[in-house]
Amino acid sequence: MPAETAEAWISGGALTVGQVKVERLLVRVPLVRPGQDLRPILEAHLKTRVVPGDIAFISEKVVSITQGRVVGMWQITPRPLANFLARFVRKTPHGMGVRQPVVMEMAIREAGVARIVVAAIIGGMTRAIGRSGDFYRIAGRKVAAIDGPNRHTVRPYGYYVILAPEEPDKVAEEIAGILGVAAAVVDCNDLGSEVLGASSGVDVAFVRRALRGNPMGQGHQRTPMGVLRVAGQ
Repeated sequence: MPAETAEAWISGGALTVGQVKVERLLVRVPLVRPGQDLRPILEAHLKTRVVPGDIAFISEKVVSITQGRVVGMWQITPRPLANFLARFVRKTPHGMGVRQPVVMEMAIREAGVARIVVAAIIGGMTRAIGRSGDFYRIAGRKVAAIDGPNRHTVRPYGYYVILAPEEPDKVAEEIAGILGVAAAVVDCNDLGSEVLGASSGVDVAFVRRALRGNPMGQGHQRTPMGVLRVAGQ
């Protein structure tokens, strides 16, 4: 099926990073399906719109979906360890995360039993003295980037566990080759932003700061990609 024609840019708002004013420009895309080729989507919605100096960004969820790294929650049977560990996870403003046994089970499959157990023990100990985030720091980015079932996620993916993308640096290089500008695979939410993969020459810290506030949104906006552009460029 041919890709839909690109719509007008949607402004994600401008932001000043250091001394540079950056425009965050987004595009709305059709629902992406598991195993779908990313190239036609990029060519239809971004390729003719980028200009030299842009940095293209794409949500890690879209990359993961095209890689088939999505699992229906009904397909996951949490082991006893996953059920046990999930009971001790606190709910955060970002959502339930590994507090859901199905997500904890996938975290164990991704990182291994030993690493998750160590992360849970140390995370619990340091949380008791007022420090947070050690579970994810020890478990690793592949665990931190897992998105669990969430009613705010665009359907049908609110009923899926979406794993971190494979080889995000390689994907970013491929996207850069398709678009002719630098590219980054990013994981953004309302609490912060991370760059999971970047093409050569990308200032990762700059991209992370430029995506503060998550201009792509957390719900049904369907704006999972766009560009960062220096104002006036």
